[in-house]
Amino acid sequence: MPVNWKEYIVSTPDVLKGKPRIKGTRIPVSLVLGYLAAGKTFEDIIKEFPDLTREHVAACLDYARQLSEFETALA
Repeated sequence: MPVNWKEYIVSTPDVLKGKPRIKGTRIPVSLVLGYLAAGKTFEDIIKEFPDLTREHVAACLDYARQLSEFETALA
């Protein structure tokens, strides 16, 4: 399911010290990714956090994918 993470994830300095989070919540992206890394399914995560949708969880994965593609110039 292709999702544009920018529609679902925000980062503001006044909430969670600027950590990326699901828009409209205080649920950090890192928490959702941690659940996925631990083998939880989308359904498991949504059951744990009823405010989330499949699109929110997919957005977290898309966000992580884009970060992993970030290139830096190493000296």
